[in-house]
Amino acid sequence: MRKIIKDKTIVNDDWQLVKLAEGEAAESLTVPTGKTIVPLQVWLAQKSTLASRTDIGVWLASDERAESLKEDIATLPLIAIDFPTFADGRGYSIAYQLRARLGFEGELRAIGDVLRDQLFYMARVGFNAFATREDRSIEDALKGLTDFSETYQTAWDQKTPLFRRVTRPSAQELA
Repeated sequence: MRKIIKDKTIVNDDWQLVKLAEGEAAESLTVPTGKTIVPLQVWLAQKSTLASRTDIGVWLASDERAESLKEDIATLPLIAIDFPTFADGRGYSIAYQLRARLGFEGELRAIGDVLRDQLFYMARVGFNAFATREDRSIEDALKGLTDFSETYQTAWDQKTPLFRRVTRPSAQELA
């Protein structure tokens, strides 16, 4: 069984990811039973049928918009965002919008070309689960979440900048 990082722990991945084959229509895809992550196009095309299931997650491509799921945020247990290449940073913005602007509270998973170097920054924008590349060590990737001990700027995971969190001695104490 495939392993993922979820909430800073390596766990078994009990979700199956479904992709459309070349030329396959979203309306005609047969969605399997069990915990399944479907492409946004499939969700939108089959929403009337899939919305009644509690074991359906949706994945967004890096060129799709978080607002497409605005009406469904409260009912989806999992949203995944695909990183087609490690250099494509659009998924960071999508994640931040899902958390900060749309209020998504479920599992937010990074999928695709996900590498250790990215995990710390992905967590900063709201990801709490990571399906790392299978050709890399997941144990090593887990260490990427603790690469830095402190952050300077605000983000999803730290609302207060460092200069507001640090207590500095007064001028009298320095004298």
